[in-house]
Amino acid sequence: MIQMNTLLVIALAPLFGAIVAGLFGRKVGRAGAHWVTILGVAVSFALSAHVLWQLLQGADPFNQNVYTFFQVGGYSAHVGFMVDNLTAMMMVVVTFVSLLVHVYTIGYMADDPGYQRFFSYISLFTFSMLMLVMSNNFLQLFFGWEAVGLVSYLLIGFWYKRPTAIFANLKAFLVNRVGDFGFLLGIAGVLFWIDTLDYATAFSNAANSSLQASFTLWSGKIGMGGWSMDILSGPVEVQAISFICICLFIGAMGKSAQVPLHVWLPDSMEGPTPISALIHAATMVTAGIFMVARMSPLFEQSETALAFVLFIGATTALFTGLIGIVQNDIKRVVAYSTLSQLGYMTVALGVSAYSAAVFHLMTHAFFKALLFLAAGSVIIGMHHEQDMRKMGGLRKYMPITYWTSVIGTLALVGTPFFSGYYSKDTIIVAAQQAAGIGGWVQQYAYWAVMLGVFVTAFYSFRLLYMTFHGKERFREAAAHGHDGHGDGHADAHADAHHDDHGHHGPVEPHESPWVVTVPLVLLAIPSVLIGFFTVGPALFGDFFRGAITVLPEHDNVARAAEVLWHDHHGWFQAAVGFGLHFVTSPVFWLAFAGFASATFIYLFRPELAERARKSAVGGLLTRILENKYGFDDLWIKGFAGGGVKLGRLSWKRGDAGLIDGLLVNGSAAVVDRIAGIIRYVQTGRLYNYAFAMILGLIVLLAVLVRMAGA
Repeated sequence: MIQMNTLLVIALAPLFGAIVAGLFGRKVGRAGAHWVTILGVAVSFALSAHVLWQLLQGADPFNQNVYTFFQVGGYSAHVGFMVDNLTAMMMVVVTFVSLLVHVYTIGYMADDPGYQRFFSYISLFTFSMLMLVMSNNFLQLFFGWEAVGLVSYLLIGFWYKRPTAIFANLKAFLVNRVGDFGFLLGIAGVLFWIDTLDYATAFSNAANSSLQASFTLWSGKIGMGGWSMDILSGPVEVQAISFICICLFIGAMGKSAQVPLHVWLPDSMEGPTPISALIHAATMVTAGIFMVARMSPLFEQSETALAFVLFIGATTALFTGLIGIVQNDIKRVVAYSTLSQLGYMTVALGVSAYSAAVFHLMTHAFFKALLFLAAGSVIIGMHHEQDMRKMGGLRKYMPITYWTSVIGTLALVGTPFFSGYYSKDTIIVAAQQAAGIGGWVQQYAYWAVMLGVFVTAFYSFRLLYMTFHGKERFREAAAHGHDGHGDGHADAHADAHHDDHGHHGPVEPHESPWVVTVPLVLLAIPSVLIGFFTVGPALFGDFFRGAITVLPEHDNVARAAEVLWHDHHGWFQAAVGFGLHFVTSPVFWLAFAGFASATFIYLFRPELAERARKSAVGGLLTRILENKYGFDDLWIKGFAGGGVKLGRLSWKRGDAGLIDGLLVNGSAAVVDRIAGIIRYVQTGRLYNYAFAMILGLIVLLAVLVRMAGA
């Protein structure tokens, strides 16, 4: 059986490393900081793998409270662990990717003055993510949820002297607060209607009558001066369960960067590359996907919430992928790829294919971490240049980085027998076969993920060709002056590495050191094999039984199995048959079309891209995509700018005008005027006061006599 002490060590080992590196970094030195954090995460990974093995061998899932914060009446707050197959899989993925990122960081951040601080942050992030996925109650989930947001803020703004990094981490923090407000409302709804914060109790009561009851969300009018307008045409009846699930998913929209709360993730590339792989591939951005899968007993009770999830995911999958086509920063292309793949996962959640979503989360973690770290290796080899227009021909200079990038690209586009294919194709077929979500939403989602296949292949091979193939453009860039468009790494060491920025000498690319290339190779292996070996039990077996709940009428994974697996028996035969299905499906031809288009344009006729960009239609589309559909302007100039303008209006009219001008200064002026008049009466002469007293006495006596006579 799973031991509580084992789970405590898994969670606390990275925290211990973070404390040592963060508080005692100067004493333990650089080597001490990376060794203590790496060993802490390595212990967590080894024990997580052991826990997963125990569950696969038939051990019972673990669900116990470790510590009670408080208990008031019938309410209590606990620290506890729920570890089943879903949690164990996430624990292994998080700790494995984190371990490789820790090793990679030794090479990438070798000369950074904040070396110990960075290791402390990434180890603390690992602890926060483990607390999130291992929690057995909503309060601890919210703690982990906010903790990963806080540490991501610190990591994105790691180079805090750069204004762009500070803007990016503030943007990420504020956008996530929007989603987290909805998330907190969802948790409050769980407490109000289900009367518990414990997962097991909430899930067992998911179908009770109080959650199926409707309530009036809002109705009424606003008006002034005879003018009025209906806020809504009438009362809006909302099921409690739909309200809870939609609010919870709004939190996931922030963490997992779904439209329109996606704007923070591309800008977060201002942080060092290792955190791009850690936060934006395997951990933080997948927290929302994991959360919805964990809450499947709740979401299965609301088709309204599922339709909302499906629409948002489909929109994210297609439209953010299109933006990646026009990006020239190598890290931003991979970032928009992450947004698109998160959209695929969300589509799977929306059609109740939770196991397919989590399976794609797992496969995506490996090949996307590989692509991010490979991009970082290119940045190192190119002296911290990130613009792909200043690269080209790097294949012969960086062979290990090149071939691992090829593997990551093939997995991303869904090449048969690579890991991404099994999870991605299942999502597409599940969306096609979706039952329970009818009408235009299901059709829209299906065509969005289908077109996304072409888009993914196009921008992926565009990145590969512009970076590693073709003419060596970095020599031309050096001849015309290097603008130093880096990820900030060289900025941190401008004195020690003057040549990294603003130098005009020839750029000589080089392969990265072994602490960088070894993690690439280790990530390339599961990018090829993990899908083939796990597709059977993960999707069509009973691996997630008990951890994920799907109503029979919503079991779209089973419907996908009928299409993909046919009459195959045994995982090997079925996996091979699954792979061969690809060449007979439209997905193959769309992926091939994307590959062929990118190959023809960027490998053989690169001038066509510039010609299309300068054409009327191509120029318009390019401007729309480069402007990111106006979402950044909406948030920055609209909501944030509108808030600033409202604040200035309140300051000038409210604070300065009303409060200071009228109430404070105005009342003081009135008092001053009255005092100015009254002070003429206060002469300071005794006979004046005596005369006033006699006069007052005469008036008083006259009044009394008048009253007595009456």
